[in-house]
Formats: sequence, C-alpha cells, structure tokens
Amino acid sequence: MRYTHCDMDQATYLALTRSQAVIQAGGAAHCYMHTAAQRAQKLTAKLNARYHTPKRVRAILAKLTGKKCDGCTLFPPFYTDYGRNITLGKNVFINSACCFQDQGGITIGDNCLIGHEVVIATLDHLLPAQARESMRPAPVVLGENVWVGSHATILPGVTIGSNAVVAAGAVVTRDVPPNTVVAGVPARVIKTIQNHFEEEKEC
Repeated sequence: MRYTHCDMDQATYLALTRSQAVIQAGGAAHCYMHTAAQRAQKLTAKLNARYHTPKRVRAILAKLTGKKCDGCTLFPPFYTDYGRNITLGKNVFINSACCFQDQGGITIGDNCLIGHEVVIATLDHLLPAQARESMRPAPVVLGENVWVGSHATILPGVTIGSNAVVAAGAVVTRDVPPNTVVAGVPARVIKTIQNHFEEEKEC
C-alpha cells in the first residue's frame, strides 16, 4: 500500500471513526491506522512475552488504552490493533487470547466477563472489489454485567444490553436486548434472564 499523506493525529482520527466515515485506502486515516498498529503491536508483544503481576498487566493495559483500568483483570495473551479506542469499565475480566479490533471503538461496561478467545471487530471492508481495501468503522458497546462466552465473535455496530449473555461460539451480528441469552450463528435470543438469585441447596 502506497500512502499519499500521513498527516493525521489521534484526535482527528478518533473523531473520524466516531462519525463512522469511510477510511479510504491509501489516505491519511489509513496511514495513521497502520502507524498506530505498530505501537499496539509493541505494547502487546511486551504484555504477552512473559509473566507479569496483575498490577503490571493493568499498567501495560492502561498505557495501551490511554485510560485508567480500575480493578480490571486481564489474562494474557491479549491482542489489539490500536488500543486507544478501548474503554473498560470497573471490575472487567478478560480471559486469555482475546482479540479486540478497536479502531471503530469498543466500550465495555462495569462487571463484564469476557471469555477465552473472544473476537470483537469494529471495521467492515467495503463490498465492491475495487474499493475493498477501504473500511467503515462502527463501535461495539457492552452494557454492564454482560457475559461473553468463549470463542464468541461480536461484529461492528453491535450493542449488547446490560445483564445479557452471549453463548460460547456465537456470532453476534445485531443488537442484543438486555437480560437475554443469545446463541448460534448468527446469534438469536434463546432465553430471557430472570434477574433474581435463588440459592442452590447443597447436596
């Protein structure tokens, strides 16, 4: 890819992604994206290369995202192509080998649980073959208390309502209502959650 201009800063880029404007192949935003990805690769390589204490993991994650990570727990390895467009709430748990493509924005609410090898994508390539290197960003938002099972994939533009559960292996292509369980490919609602806790009797 030959870039014609690379004179874009982070604030301009984030404003562009929030507007969900097309990122034109070879343009300034595309150039910025690839440059920023190199920074993310360096930090994730540092995170994933060896053991770190939970405190050190949070420090690297804060540097990667540019935001405080209050009470977050992350089990490496972890992969992201940008990092600066991830926002994590309090008491978030992210299990190992997750991949967050956060160029379009990923917001994860308080008390969310993210299972092994979850993929969150926020970019779609355009469909026409001659324009396919161009991309359109769209954010993914998880409300509070969301549980995403292992190997699930969440596609661009999806909002998952608070207290919802995404079953393992699901591919989420549309918004998920609060207090529901979704499963399948593509994911669909299979259950409504009754939000009261009934203590199980011990055997």
